[in-house]
Amino acid sequence: MEKPWKCGDCGKRFRFPSQLETHRRSHTGERPFTCSVCGKGFSDSSNLQTHQRVHTGERPFPCSDCGTGFTQLCHLQSHQQIHTVERPFTCPVCGKGFSHCPHLQTHQRVHSGERPFNCPVCGEGFTWLSSMRRHKVSHTNERPYKCSDCGRDFKSSQVHIREWPFTCSECGKGFSTSSQLLTHQRVHTGERPFTCSECGKGFTQLPNLQRHKVSHTNERPFKCSDCGSGFRSSQDLMSHLRIHTEERPFSCSHCSKRFRTSSYLLTHQRVHTGEKPFTCSDCGKGFTQLTNLRTHQRVHTGERPYNCSQCGKGFTQSSHLLRHQRVHNQERPFKCSDCGSGFKSSRELIIHQRIHTGERPFSCSHCAKTFRASSHLRIHQRVHTGERPFTCSVCGKGFTQSSSLQNHNLTHTNERPFKCSDCGRDFKSSRELMLHQRTHTGERPFSCSHCSKRFRTSSHLRIHQRVHTGERPFTCCVCGKGFTHWNHFLRHQQIHTGERLFICSQCGKGFTRSSDLQTHQRVHTGERPFTCSQCGKGFTQLSSLQTHQRVHTGEKPFTCSQCGEGFTCSSNLQVHQRVHTGERPFTCSQCEKGFICLSRLRRHQRVHTGEKPFTCSQCGKGFTDSSSLRIHQRVHTGERPFTCSQCGKGFRVSSQLLRHQQFHE
Repeated sequence: MEKPWKCGDCGKRFRFPSQLETHRRSHTGERPFTCSVCGKGFSDSSNLQTHQRVHTGERPFPCSDCGTGFTQLCHLQSHQQIHTVERPFTCPVCGKGFSHCPHLQTHQRVHSGERPFNCPVCGEGFTWLSSMRRHKVSHTNERPYKCSDCGRDFKSSQVHIREWPFTCSECGKGFSTSSQLLTHQRVHTGERPFTCSECGKGFTQLPNLQRHKVSHTNERPFKCSDCGSGFRSSQDLMSHLRIHTEERPFSCSHCSKRFRTSSYLLTHQRVHTGEKPFTCSDCGKGFTQLTNLRTHQRVHTGERPYNCSQCGKGFTQSSHLLRHQRVHNQERPFKCSDCGSGFKSSRELIIHQRIHTGERPFSCSHCAKTFRASSHLRIHQRVHTGERPFTCSVCGKGFTQSSSLQNHNLTHTNERPFKCSDCGRDFKSSRELMLHQRTHTGERPFSCSHCSKRFRTSSHLRIHQRVHTGERPFTCCVCGKGFTHWNHFLRHQQIHTGERLFICSQCGKGFTRSSDLQTHQRVHTGERPFTCSQCGKGFTQLSSLQTHQRVHTGEKPFTCSQCGEGFTCSSNLQVHQRVHTGERPFTCSQCEKGFICLSRLRRHQRVHTGEKPFTCSQCGKGFTDSSSLRIHQRVHTGERPFTCSQCGKGFRVSSQLLRHQQFHE
């Protein structure tokens, strides 16, 4: 049909003069038809009628297949192609199909790079006229659409609408438009039709591809007027500006927490609803965000795409690689204002600062134990559930943490990639190396606020502080005894079960730990590798030497709150306090006599059994404890270490000296 009416501005032709008149308003900007509800103007009366259905809720065009209603016939026709899957218009470049010819023409601008609609303020180009109009509002800050329920103003008529007529058949998630549903369905099908020509990476949406392309050029055309930071899109800039203005327009209806973007709010709300729409097909674990699911799946595939150029270690996330690289360059940009300790990330600093404040906001619902970080709580809860989701592929051993599995894997390969530059020792993890290096530097960054004693790790400080607070969070269900450390509690339980896996080959004595057996064997070999620099006395354990040195310094840091008596070690204080309380937690099963410490119970039980495991090598006489053997051996050696200051007479034991001194009084 002939189109005799031609536009003088753009050359476009029309069949009727009324069509030309309506078209000219796109050049002049004239909008003579105004909505009486929101004041929005339109160039055509039919467009006004269609718009008014937004306010009235009228949807006169229903879908015969699913019942969804539409405000315009063309929207219904487009929607019906979801059911028929008819896409007769195909792109000759990428093969993508479209339901309408204008949609194909618009799509081809992706390949040609054409953006015919330019913003008159900043010059940014757009493929759609509607996109340009929405963009113009960002300059004027005009918000013509008011919500009748809450009174808030919006730039678009679609933003605040809570109606979700388009539902995903896979996961049940609802969407306000069919195009959003189509885009979402690519999450399930894995379709990524928009591919980067530089690196081959695929995307589900064209805007995501366009933003990604800027990562290759590093172009950041949108500048912040406050701090000068550049951004790849106007949306990123708008979100950033809220950092300066402290605007958080999106509020959670459950806890009133506010967010800078609607996407952050949507993700946060899943904390309250418990919704985890992204599920791992291997282990069934759910996630609130798709990116978290993709990162998690690398646990199963073993994929570690981010590799350290110095040691070759691989990581599942680029942020983990950045943190790791600080191990090599020793960079710790986040400093604690209280103790000066440096950290590789701001998150580590926040968690560390809770050591100083004492804040432990995460509490276990099973045992009420509190933690500084939510990840620590999550790992701890596996103690109660018995869950060990990380399994070694070589020996089948399970672990509660992926880091523990990674460290364990090195026992099979014996790989120790972290080397100490001072002594050359190799370590399996960067953390082990960092802790070891403090033995060379003498650094003890964690200080006790009660006695000023310093420690190399925060965990050692936390355990030590229980000496002062009296906290013993691990309690034996058999005898009620409390312990400051989980390992001590496990060892104690073996007293009740009688389990002693490590047996001395010389005297048959059993021990709960291999290290205790090694220390005990020094009784037979006579080895005392830890020597006091002041008196030359040797000890089988370093801790015994440290306690002994307090004899020379006079230091007694552990004081009884009732009588003021001081002690060189915390265990002696604990035993002493039972004198005041009358507590005797260790009871003989044969005569029911009670004792204040386990060693005295064991010594007593030998009265019933007749056991004398400590034998003199010279005369063969047996003794129930090692101290009695030591005193006896002085008969053979002639040693008399306790001397009277008045007459010079020597004695084998201190009690004999005390009795002797009474004769001088």
